[in-house]
Amino acid sequence: MSKGSKTTPSRRQFLSGAAVAGAGLAVAGTARAAGDPLITEVQSWARGLGDGVDATPYGLPIKYETDVIRRNVPWLTADSISSVNFTPIHALDGTITPQGCAFERHHSGAIELAKDDYRLMINGLVETPLVFTYADLERFPRVNHVYFLECAANTGMEWAGAQLNGAQFTHGMIHNMEYSGVPLKTLLEEAGYDTAAKWIYVEGADASSNGRSIPMDKALDDVLVAFKANGEALRKEHGYPVRLVVPGWEGNLWVKWLRRIEVTDAPVESREETSKYTDTLDDGTSRKWTWVMDAKSIITSPSPQAPIQHGPGPMVITGLAWSGRGAITRVDVSKDGGKNWEPARLAKPGERMALTRFYLDTIWDGQEMLLQARAMDETGYVQPTKAQLREVRGENSIYHNNCIQTWWVQEQGQVENVEVS
Repeated sequence: MSKGSKTTPSRRQFLSGAAVAGAGLAVAGTARAAGDPLITEVQSWARGLGDGVDATPYGLPIKYETDVIRRNVPWLTADSISSVNFTPIHALDGTITPQGCAFERHHSGAIELAKDDYRLMINGLVETPLVFTYADLERFPRVNHVYFLECAANTGMEWAGAQLNGAQFTHGMIHNMEYSGVPLKTLLEEAGYDTAAKWIYVEGADASSNGRSIPMDKALDDVLVAFKANGEALRKEHGYPVRLVVPGWEGNLWVKWLRRIEVTDAPVESREETSKYTDTLDDGTSRKWTWVMDAKSIITSPSPQAPIQHGPGPMVITGLAWSGRGAITRVDVSKDGGKNWEPARLAKPGERMALTRFYLDTIWDGQEMLLQARAMDETGYVQPTKAQLREVRGENSIYHNNCIQTWWVQEQGQVENVEVS
């Protein structure tokens, strides 16, 4: 055994229940291989045959994972039709969000629209107004990209202080999927858009339509007309059969059940971009056109819904980071409320406008911690504290809260949402 291994307890020591020299720490409740009936005895699942290949033609999560679900907060909205639920980010790993777990936000409920009934119109300042069927869209050259979608109101309840006890509820209005579709630029070129036009106006086929104006520069850059997510058809709640994908920008622009794209010379100033999705400041004025989602991060485990249950010893602190301005380049983790920081390990190099998974492999000594994560992106932007945001925007805002989040880890492993000032 090397000199270093004598001073640093190994995972094997902890997992076997061996006390840490000089620290008096031991892991209680760890199963031992010797004498463990789950090892030494033949179990019921090994005494007969399991399900055949046709038992579940469309695979479903096993019953032991039924708690990994979207959840809403009933008091947030008057009803569940124009409302939101939250991705269980505390129970996931990696970066890709399963469609069945990806959060929903509706303004008038999720509609059922068949492919055969689908139409997409492009009109306005174009040479030839066009109407595409779903089959038409499939004939265009397509691309695949992984992007995050974050609601502008994600973490919005936390402006005035710690409110909701769980990463799912504070930061769960986000998902990250691989989208397949046609670049919007391709369809605009097909219609012969006026190159002097500065804007487009997009709307959905649902009752609310959720119409939004988008600058032409963005439309021609990386916006997609998408009809697949994670390799399969979009789910109804995510805009089946076709939705807009606006990488790095707030989720309300990602219009679902995409019905019409109008090329215009000015923004339309719709309800969704005047009375909604503006940022009210302390002096009563409002910021407008705040589309980009700034760099942000959250520790998903440990967190209030994912407490430490194994006792002192080796543990993995993990979470997610993202930026609408580009790729995440670094994430730091603090265990003492921001006094000291350690660089976390990125699972892989950050990708532009996509979630990045980070890990900090560490030893927990059983003492309280104030866990924080701080993200940095390729532009040099550093995720701010809540105090820094309040200096600029006060406490009246709802949208674009990308502050550093704090979890209070207690001695028994329970975790609570707190604010450190």
